Amino acid sequence: MSHRVTLIPGDGIGPEVTGAARRVVEAAGVEVEWEVHDAGAVVMEREGTPLPDRVLESIRHTRTALKGPITTPVGTGFRSVNVALRQGLDLFAAVRPALSLPGVRSRFEGVDLLIVRENTEDLYAGIEFRAGSSELDALRERLRALGPFEVPHDAGVTVKPISVTGTRRIVHFAFDLAQRFGRRRITVGHKASIMPHSDGVFLAVATADAAHYPDVEFEELEIDEMALTLASEPERLDVLLLPNLYGDIVSDLCAGLVGGLGLAPGANIGWEYAVFEPVHGSAPDIAGRGLANPVATILSAAMMLDHLHEPEGAGAVRAAVRQVLAAGETRTPDLGGTAGTEAIADAIAGAAARIRERGGDAGDG
Repeated sequence: MSHRVTLIPGDGIGPEVTGAARRVVEAAGVEVEWEVHDAGAVVMEREGTPLPDRVLESIRHTRTALKGPITTPVGTGFRSVNVALRQGLDLFAAVRPALSLPGVRSRFEGVDLLIVRENTEDLYAGIEFRAGSSELDALRERLRALGPFEVPHDAGVTVKPISVTGTRRIVHFAFDLAQRFGRRRITVGHKASIMPHSDGVFLAVATADAAHYPDVEFEELEIDEMALTLASEPERLDVLLLPNLYGDIVSDLCAGLVGGLGLAPGANIGWEYAVFEPVHGSAPDIAGRGLANPVATILSAAMMLDHLHEPEGAGAVRAAVRQVLAAGETRTPDLGGTAGTEAIADAIAGAAARIRERGGDAGDG
């Protein structure tokens, strides 16, 4: 079966790492017709916007995209391309695995975490008031009239909305994901003791709706206790369900547990569309030099294959990554080696092809 997928190469090292991922997907035997569209700083000068309408139209057509890192041009008045994609396509769930890989030095072994982050609400909803603005003056007066809320005159304000509706869909998404991949427990992170009307909503909805999934364990931890547990006993945790801001911070923390952002895949998913991408930046300082580590993008492509119901292809890609890293002969500079992007892409693609030829016998190579 052939799949149509939108490919957004991105800026900086984006074209290098997405090119590597594309080769590995093809080596794994999955047929993909790629619709290639540029976005970000690379098209800003040419088209006057970092996110041309044709990019969103392509994703609405293919329903799936693989995306490289994108730089939002500074000082142009344009919002983040990533945020615009999430809002324009209602990609309400960010999914970030953090898995220990063979041959990669890290502080812990056997880490196997899945972070599910609500993507549209909380302090990232974009409801902000600049210090000294007339809008904030009006808000300050209104808050003063409503209760004992005094906002300093030199403060900026960001509003933190967390709704029952937005929480309910991310909770059900997380539990459905846990069931699909055989995960044993979901831990919701919050600070409901301090913010009972925002984080408290998140916790209350998660607690109530967890009852619909009796085969998945459920627990709650205040976010500071969760951070302590991750830093000391990450093996205690399985799936982490988090509001937007905490999810952003904790997912990077979890990447640090397993070797860094160069190994961290990710996805932004809604009920209709899904965009898969590495979580690292565009690294313009090494762009075009063939030094970028493509593993995060390759693993993001494996997540995409799961989404496309290509489990054998996804398994071949992941097994190939593990074989190459375990062998230790081909590593990029960030992993302590000297190999370039093309060399590690060649090695992983070759391993994926051999695994496919053996009928999915991954081995440990």
